[in-house]
Amino acid sequence: MKVSVVTPNYNGERFLKRFFDSLNEDSEHIGEVIIVDNGSSDNSKDFINANEFNFPVVLVENSKNRGFAPAVNQGISKAKHDYIFSLNNDTELKKGSIKNMIDLISSSDDIFSVQAKMLQYNNKDLIDDVGDEYNLLAWTKKTGENHKSDEYVEVKEIFSSCAGAALYRKSLLEELGMFDDNFFAYMEDVDLAIRSKINGYRNLLCPQAIVYHIGSATSGSRYNEFKVRLAARNNVWVVYKNIPIPLKIINFIFLFLGFFIKYLFFVKKGFGNIYLAGIKEGLSTRNKVSKTKFKSENTKNYLKIEYRLIINTIKFLKR
Repeated sequence: MKVSVVTPNYNGERFLKRFFDSLNEDSEHIGEVIIVDNGSSDNSKDFINANEFNFPVVLVENSKNRGFAPAVNQGISKAKHDYIFSLNNDTELKKGSIKNMIDLISSSDDIFSVQAKMLQYNNKDLIDDVGDEYNLLAWTKKTGENHKSDEYVEVKEIFSSCAGAALYRKSLLEELGMFDDNFFAYMEDVDLAIRSKINGYRNLLCPQAIVYHIGSATSGSRYNEFKVRLAARNNVWVVYKNIPIPLKIINFIFLFLGFFIKYLFFVKKGFGNIYLAGIKEGLSTRNKVSKTKFKSENTKNYLKIEYRLIINTIKFLKR
């Protein structure tokens, strides 16, 4: 079995040699690499067109930066293979990782996605991300960040795979509606993961798949006006889209506290007004996104999600 690697690129020329060199080393299970260029002004496209690789490369050219979610969806729509490997351009893949991910995701029909163990590029013994967790405060947390790599050696269920290095079943992506184009970037993978869990699918960590990740290569920093505003807006959308009204009512106090504490955090960082603007935008434009249709047969899955949110909240409060 082979995968279609889908990678958005925006002025990422400086990363592409390392990126393609590592894919060439693991090309046995790569059917194609689809690069969706979001209007780059550097020489990214020239680099791709001037080099030969061990697999077909499809270059999709956008005239402007359409964002991460729309770009990945463009790549998925052109993919020829059953599995989609969503992979950031600022990564280096360890040989053998793709086969390990394929073996895991194909082991059961209820597995929607498989997350690679993402390690920090500049400190390869430390975790960058081994799965994203979500809680009642509407906070997303990168599991394992800054922990030692050898603390995560077993396959485990995670709330959400990080789309920076995750393998998905194409058929289930199409069934669930793929990533939400409206999100542009940030939280789109958590939104997708919640939809997968509503429909009874699982997301797993594959620790035998290793990806070294530089991080914040496109946005430029961990906190900036663009990222803070967009993530705040999208987090409102995640709650609005996916949580049914009874659970919104039950969780209201936690949601309120979560957004308020985040506001205070960003006030200290100098982004308080930007964060509030994102919240206001999310509330005023909530009808822009399509709500996940409630189906009574999924009630058990909603309760499982609620239980997971409670457990994640307790774990956070115990820190």
